Order: sequence, then structure tokens, then C-alpha cells
Amino acid sequence: MIPSIAAFAQLLLVGFHRNRNHYSQCTDYTPRVAFLLPAWNEAEVIGAGIDSLMKLDYPVERWRIYVIDDASTDDTPLVLGQKMQQYPGTVFHLRREVGGQGKAHTLNHGLRTVLADDWAEAIMIMDADVLFEPLALRRMTRHLGDPTVGAVTAYIKEGSSPSSLVTRYITFEYITAQAAARRAQNFAGVMACLAGGAQLHSRANIEAIGGAIDTSSLAEDTFTTLKTQLSGKRVIFDANATVWAEEPASLTSLWKQRLRWARGNLQITLSFRKLWFNPKRHSKLGSVPFGILWFSIVFLPLFMVFASLGLIGMYEFYPGLAWNAFGMFWGSTVGVYLFETLYSFAIDPVTARRAWLEGLIFPGIISLGVMTVFFVPPHLVQFLQHPVSAGLRSWESNVLALLIYSWAALSMLAAWAVYRLERAGAPGWLCSILLVAVGYGPQLCAISLAALIAHCRKAESRWDKTVKSGRVKMLQ
Repeated sequence: MIPSIAAFAQLLLVGFHRNRNHYSQCTDYTPRVAFLLPAWNEAEVIGAGIDSLMKLDYPVERWRIYVIDDASTDDTPLVLGQKMQQYPGTVFHLRREVGGQGKAHTLNHGLRTVLADDWAEAIMIMDADVLFEPLALRRMTRHLGDPTVGAVTAYIKEGSSPSSLVTRYITFEYITAQAAARRAQNFAGVMACLAGGAQLHSRANIEAIGGAIDTSSLAEDTFTTLKTQLSGKRVIFDANATVWAEEPASLTSLWKQRLRWARGNLQITLSFRKLWFNPKRHSKLGSVPFGILWFSIVFLPLFMVFASLGLIGMYEFYPGLAWNAFGMFWGSTVGVYLFETLYSFAIDPVTARRAWLEGLIFPGIISLGVMTVFFVPPHLVQFLQHPVSAGLRSWESNVLALLIYSWAALSMLAAWAVYRLERAGAPGWLCSILLVAVGYGPQLCAISLAALIAHCRKAESRWDKTVKSGRVKMLQ
């Protein structure tokens, strides 16, 4: 129940964001900003991304775009040459002849160039496909007018058009993972992660953390977030600074992206092992609440496995106790699920309207069915409570009970099976039906479990880029 309680507590904090936020310390501050766009074979999206930036409501002489070409083999250099001619003095092409080392190495190539002179006062790290709304940059820089702020992150929305079932799930996920969670973290004064697609740093902050992005982790954005706060600077989320990104449209692409994120978080967990639950190291990052929140996310699959094992053990030896524990576990899950879903509709109703159905079926139809079991009349589920006295301990009732009690763990296995079916070439309509049945939430947990297994096996840790197709638009 710990992850559910942690998620619920974080959501409760969102309501207090109006009482403690950074807007009162903002100023009309327009520093000179260097945009760093790492690009590898981005010919399909880089042109639209640059055109989008040129529409920013920001003094044109106070920002530049540096595209770090990671040895692209497609038409990316040709597109960049055209954009340099179209926007002279604003767009710069930085070419790496040997690439493939990952985003952090690519960014560091750009940072060395930008920091070599004193023009840049702030640095925006972004992805090549991200589209900025006109006021996004100005809404981010206003926070850097406060010298205690080292970095600012934007609200990234999923903008694929046409959408798919997976992208609509992501659309809803980002309301809870960004608009809600990061508001709560603003209130708490501690940020878990800057959005990799739109993170603005003061020059002083980049220099304070070593003038480079850490290359030891696949989650370089999270690493930078923690280092910024450990150096004594604040990290702020501005929900009114909106950018749009293209996210994976299939389970195969989703697994590639999220497996990288999950393995990166495990690397960070080990790299900062002396920080967790150690307030002497940092009063907020090392606090017990933040530690519980962090490990509830990183090790959520283990919580689910242990919950299932515990319920099965109780069912075998103490059936009545198993029923009570089942009610507590899934009852709390139902409460948090309903609160989180309805709260998300209220936080960003415009976005929620595009993905309300995916929000409602986020846990999966089967999980929703398991959640409702506790509310079924007792005589209909007596085999779950007192199987022996009810004379119902037949193999049929045993199998059904074990399936229900172990679904938290089995849902991840089922999610993995759906992913493997898609990879094997199963029809899209079949995979969509199975995904709705099993749920998007279990998919994310299955990916985290796969990352844990890969880490224990010491599997090769490499950067697998998510391929973009240029389908992103600014939606309303």
C-alpha cells in the first residue's frame, strides 16, 4: 500500500500550490539564451522545431539555436544548412564526426562551445522535435530573475497527430506525472526530475555542477536535477510554460524509451545512495517523504510482487486475514485511482478531454474488475473469505482466488505478453484490445521490472534513441 499512499499524499499537496509557489518572486527577466538541440537523424522534425522556436515571444537578439548534430547519416545536415541561410546569425550547426555515445555526450559537445565565450546567460536543453508555445520561454526565464533558482522546467504535453491508443494514454499520464506531481514538488521545495525536452538553466548553475552533463547515467536529466539542488539552487516547474512533443505511438517504442528511463533511475539510485533518507546531506532530497516517494516509483514492481505473495500466503494459511488485507490493498488503490483520475480532469480539463477514456481505463479493465470484487456482496465471493467453511475449496475456486489475489503481479506478466505480441507482428486491433484489458499502468510497471532484471543481469547499458516522425502539433 506504500506506493498508493505516497501517490495520494503527493496529490494532496497540489491543492496547496496556490499558497506556496514561485510566481511572487518572478521578474520580467530576459537573459541571453542558448538553445541546445541534440540531433541524430532528425531530418523529419528538426526543421519544424526550429521554425517553431522562431515564433517565440522573446527579444530576437537575445537567443540563439545551437543544433548539435551527432554524426547524422540522413538529411539532417542539409536541413540545417537551409535553416542557417533562412535564419542567419540565429541558427548554428555543431557537427560531431563520431557519434552514437548518447544524449549527454552530444549535449556536452554543445556546452563546450557555448561556455567558451560569455554571450550565453542561460542555457535551454531540449529535444529536436519539441515545439514551444510563443510565451513558453518568457514564462520560464522569469523565474531565473531570482538568483536562488538554478533551473526551470516546462509542462510537456503529448501532441502527436493523428494520435494512437498509446499516445492518448501518455497524454493522460503526463497530467498526473507533470501538471500534478511537479506542482506538488514545487510546494514541497524539492524536484525529482527536470523534463528532458525543455529544461532551462542559468549559466551559473551549469558551471556550478561542473560545466557538463553527467554521462554515467541514461537519465541525465534527473542526474542534473539532483546535482542542481545539492549545489544549493532551487528547481522550479512552471505549468504555464507549455511545450509539445511527439511520444511513442506503439508499445515497442514505449518499451525502448521507458526502459532507458527506468535503467537510468536505477543508476541514479546507486550513484546517490548516500543521499537517500539522509537529511544531513540535503534537508529535502534526503528527507524521509522524498525517499519514500522515490523508492515507491523505482521499486513499484517489487511492491506489487510482494503484495501478491503476501495475499497468496494469507489465503493458504489465514483466508479471513487475506480477505481483510485484500480489501485494504485494493480499497486504497481504488480510492487513489479515483482521486487521481478525477483530480487530473480538474487540473488540465482541456487535455483530459482528449484522453478521458484512457484515464478511466488506465489500470486496465481486468484490474478495475479486481478492484470491484471487494464491493461485491459477501455471499458471491465467499470462497475468497472462508473457502473451507463454505465448502468451496475446490480447484476451480482455488484457481480463481489465486488469480484474484495475485493479479497485482500477474498484470505485469500479462502486460509483457501484450508487448511481445506486438513485437511479433500481431494485428494492431488485437494488441489494442489486449492493452485496454491489461492496462497501461501495468505496462509501465512491467517495464520497470524489466529494467530491474536487466540491471541484475548486468545487461549492456546503452542509449536507444526514440525515433520521431514529425507528427507533433500544438493542440488545443
